[in-house]
Amino acid sequence: MSAALVEVVDVSKRFGGLQAVDKVSCDLHEGEVVGLLGHNGAGKSTLIKLLSGVYPIDSGEIRVRGKSCKFETPADARAAGIETIHQTLALAENLDAPSNLFLGREMRTRLGLLDSDRMEHEARQVIQRLNPNFKDFRKPVSAMSGGQRQTVAIARALYFNARILIMDEPCAALGPAETRMVLDTILRLKREGIGIFLISHDMPDVFEVCDRATVMKNGAVVDTVKVADVTPEDVLGMIILGQKPAAKVA
Repeated sequence: MSAALVEVVDVSKRFGGLQAVDKVSCDLHEGEVVGLLGHNGAGKSTLIKLLSGVYPIDSGEIRVRGKSCKFETPADARAAGIETIHQTLALAENLDAPSNLFLGREMRTRLGLLDSDRMEHEARQVIQRLNPNFKDFRKPVSAMSGGQRQTVAIARALYFNARILIMDEPCAALGPAETRMVLDTILRLKREGIGIFLISHDMPDVFEVCDRATVMKNGAVVDTVKVADVTPEDVLGMIILGQKPAAKVA
């Protein structure tokens, strides 16, 4: 396996009397999807906020490509190549795909005017790389399907050179066709060498796209397993009971 894109080493975070994350260790490699699994309150959301620079860690270490990193803001995490695609997507509903892609980082002409043609060209390049069937570049995001909205959010991250994506429930509330679109996009990103931390409660999705799964309970890691070596029942036992799967008899 290639060198780790990200290593989380004995990371902890406390909020007052609550130990939200307790000496958590996990890692992510190029072209790999690692599922972050657990019930609500297990510590997953806090962990991704530590990785994305929303909260500083109390102790432990985060390494990106072997280099120790200190994230004090989300901009620090983005500068290290980590982008988080939240369940809400954080898209401007009234704007189209190119405008969302470059929101806050607009391209301009030599005269200082918005370079709409160049932004649309660049948006088409990256979005059609992810979803060749995407056509509605000038449609406002509010009129797009859930899968199209996910594509725009992912494209925005990739255009600005993210190599590490954190995806929070990307298929939540999507129908079967839209879920298929998002899963196909994740598989395409894997082939391009992007590393993805995937938060999901849907076992079929996890078993289709994830290489490994890290299960958390009460702020700590129960275990990290290769998906090919376990069953959905094994993973559910880890999530519900906090027990590592029994060793398989050869």
